Amino acid sequence: MHQVRVWDLPIRLFHWALVSAVALSFYTMKTGGAPFVFPVEIHGRAGLVVLGLLLFRWGWALGGSRHARLWHFLHGPGAIVDYLRALRRGPLPPYAGHNPLGGLAVLAMLVSLSVQAVSGLFLSDDIFFQAPLHDRVPADVSDTLRTLHHWNAQLLIVLIVLHLVALVVHRLKGERLVGAMVTGRKQLPARPADLAVEGTDPVRGSPWLAAVLLLVAVGVVGWLWWQL
Repeated sequence: MHQVRVWDLPIRLFHWALVSAVALSFYTMKTGGAPFVFPVEIHGRAGLVVLGLLLFRWGWALGGSRHARLWHFLHGPGAIVDYLRALRRGPLPPYAGHNPLGGLAVLAMLVSLSVQAVSGLFLSDDIFFQAPLHDRVPADVSDTLRTLHHWNAQLLIVLIVLHLVALVVHRLKGERLVGAMVTGRKQLPARPADLAVEGTDPVRGSPWLAAVLLLVAVGVVGWLWWQL
């Protein structure tokens, strides 16, 4: 077995913070929202947290740690077809980072969450809640974004369910993806092809970049939060 370091601390913190914020966002809209008095306001503020986290993640996808970068976890059509064949017949080829299907799923989730967070900035329920940028667009644009927000939420539910199913499938095949996102390390049966060259650090990103991205995200979200 090969134990490899995969996910750095910024990615792990981002992941679990995003899970919490998205769960709270869905809870306040899909249930009665107890014990919150104004669930729609909590929903809006959870959405702002999601937006801030995504601002950080998109920046980290461009210049962060190795396995977090877009061009590392997005694979070509040939690799995707080969992985689908391996998924059907049994043993999966080891990947330190996201496998070809996982990379597509991550991209789809990030794009869908971004659409949801940005579209939510322009909405209003015409009673208790008005998003920070609602007055910045015409009413017909806000109505269109409301429709987009609604249908994209349904897409997000599908993506989340597929993600959970994938976690179960990988666990049955011996790969503990949840544990890796907690510890940052993966146990793999062989050395993965996408691992960094021996002697290099495949995980660590620039702490200065992380600090800058965090400051930008906090600044943007703080300003929007103040507008509510």
